[in-house]
Formats: sequence, structure tokens, C-alpha cells
Amino acid sequence: MAVPEEQKGATPIENQPVSSSHEAADTTASASGTDIVSYSQTTDHDQASDYHSGYDHSYEDPYSGQSYPPATAEAAGGSSTPPPSTPPADEEGDDDDGMLRMSFLEHLEELRNRIIRILIGVGIAFAVSLVFADIMWKAISEPAAVALAALGYPPTLKQLTPMDAFTTIYMKLPLLAATFLSSPWVLWQIWGFVAPGLYKKERRFAGPLVISSAGLFVLGGLFAYFVAFRFGLEFLLGIGRDINVEPAINMVDYFDLFVNVTLGIGIVFELPVVIFFLSLLKIVSARFLVEHSRYAILIIVILAALITPTPDVFNLMLFSVPMVVLYFVGVFAAYLLELRRDEKSFPWLSILVILTAILGISGGLIWALVAKYGYKLVSHWPFLIR
Repeated sequence: MAVPEEQKGATPIENQPVSSSHEAADTTASASGTDIVSYSQTTDHDQASDYHSGYDHSYEDPYSGQSYPPATAEAAGGSSTPPPSTPPADEEGDDDDGMLRMSFLEHLEELRNRIIRILIGVGIAFAVSLVFADIMWKAISEPAAVALAALGYPPTLKQLTPMDAFTTIYMKLPLLAATFLSSPWVLWQIWGFVAPGLYKKERRFAGPLVISSAGLFVLGGLFAYFVAFRFGLEFLLGIGRDINVEPAINMVDYFDLFVNVTLGIGIVFELPVVIFFLSLLKIVSARFLVEHSRYAILIIVILAALITPTPDVFNLMLFSVPMVVLYFVGVFAAYLLELRRDEKSFPWLSILVILTAILGISGGLIWALVAKYGYKLVSHWPFLIR
């Protein structure tokens, strides 16, 4: 092929190193006024990818046979950065540390084992409760005896059918007691089934959640027995006293009412745990709960009205006030969780000093009332009478 005289001795454009930038090639073409066949690579690849690290991308001119090195970031005027190093194998699974991988059948097998353990735990608690069934029945029937005696009636419950005493005292009552006694074991087995699918940082909540859930459930049952159930029962039994109505309480109906109130309040006392879980899943926040607390209080009052066995305002407040307190306990737990996420600390020492001062002042007032003014402590609400 003939070469024009003005281009003799000049370096052929096609033999110049090929730039990785298409804009540079276009500029050269426009400056020379000639058509240039570009031999630059048309496939885009990441400089730090395995493609570049494992394959030689040097360019060989098909016309002249001259080889050229591949275009680099330095040739394009940029700075070279070393490819990111692959993290060590022991650092890749930090979040998956301890996470158990199981198949569907293995999950079913694990669920079966957990259910068997729960039933065994409940069965042992039932056997222990059966030994003390008579003592527990005296304790459960004691609020009815106190309420009937206060209203001037014989402090006894009635058995209407031959099987009432057996089914209530030796079947239903031990089962109720076993439910409360085995609640920590049941919650622990439920958590043991769920925990293998959680991250290590999430499993650290196992102990506090099991203890707080079981403790709140038992605390709700104690509150129902010592406070709520006693006031509600005395109110219900005294409704017809002035209109010639004498109560004859069937022991089965009495126990059913006791179970409904006790379990209902025990479940309601789990409100802080529910709020904590919602905050843990980032469904709600402490700020959101405080801003919408008026709606929460309204819902709590409506729920308390459904649970309360009596229609009077006093018993309604007796149920709703502890529930409102539990709601704000849950808000406080959500706030502590958010502080932990932000790597902040709560002033526990100051709060502990304030609570100690409050408890000291309260204890001093109770001592003064008992020692100076003739009050005495009792085992039921209001716990301090004259």
C-alpha cells in the first residue's frame, strides 16, 4: 500500500499504544483527519476483578505484529489502587457464628423433641402440684371465704355434683399450678427451638427474656390473687345482699372465674416483653410509643374493662393503672435498647440512688405508721390497715 509523502517518517497511528479511553481515540482521529480502525478492547471489566488478575490482556497489532502492554490506570492519567484483598476465612462468618443450619426434616425432629421436653416438664410440675392440691385449694378458696365472711354469709363453697370436687381440686387446680411452675422451662424450650436460627448477637437476649417473661407472668398471677380478684369477688357477692339474695357459690364456677382472672392478668403483664420485641425488630421506637401514649392508654382502659369482672370504676382503675405502668416499663426497655444500638450508656448509678432514697422514705413512713399510729401489715390489699 502506498504511503503519502507527507506521512513518510511519521509513526503510524495504528502502531501507537492504544489508549483505554475512547475519547482520546476520537480526538486523535479528528486531529489527523483520517479514518482509524480502533483495536481497543470493547468489553468493560473491573480492573480489580479476577478476569484481569488471571488473564494476559496485552495487545498485538495484527498488521505490524508489534505487541503492546495493556492500558492501565496510570496510562489514562489516574492512580492505581490495589485490588481489595479477600477477607480471611475466619472473618467472613462473624455474624453467622454459631448459627445452626438444619434441613426441614431436622427442624421437625427438633420441634418434636422440644414438645416432648415441654410435656415432661409440665408433667413433673403437675405431679408436684398434685401432692399439695389440698393446701393450694385452701389458699385459692380463701378469698371467697374472706369475702363471704365480710358480707355476713357462711364462708363455704358448694359442691353441686359428685365429680365437682375431684375434677376441680385434683385435676384443674394442679394443671393451673403446673402452668405457672413450668413457665420458665416452657419458655426456655421455645427459645431453644428459635435460637439456632438467630445470630450470636441476638441470642444474648435469651436469658433476660426468659427470666423477665416468666417473672412477669408469675407477678401477674400474684397481683390477680392478692389484689384484683379479692376486690372483684367481694363486689360481685355483695350486689344482692340488700335485696334478699344470698349467694350459693358453686366451686366449679368460682374456680373458672379465678382461672380467667389469673391467666388474663398474667398474660397482660407480658406487655413490656411484647414492646421490647417490637422495638428489637425496629417496628416501633421509644419516641413513637411516647408520642402515641394517649392512644395506648385508651386501648388499655378498654381492655381492662373487658377483663375486669366488675363494672365499677374502682376495679377498672385497679386493673388499668398497673397495665399503664407496664406499658411505660416497656417504653423504658425500648429506650435502653436504642441507647445500646447508639453505643450510649444510661445513668444507672443516679437512678439507683434516687430509687434507694424513695424506698428509704417509704419504709420510714410505713414504720412510723405501724409503730406510732397503730397500723398493721396484712397479706392482701391495701396491705396496711388500722
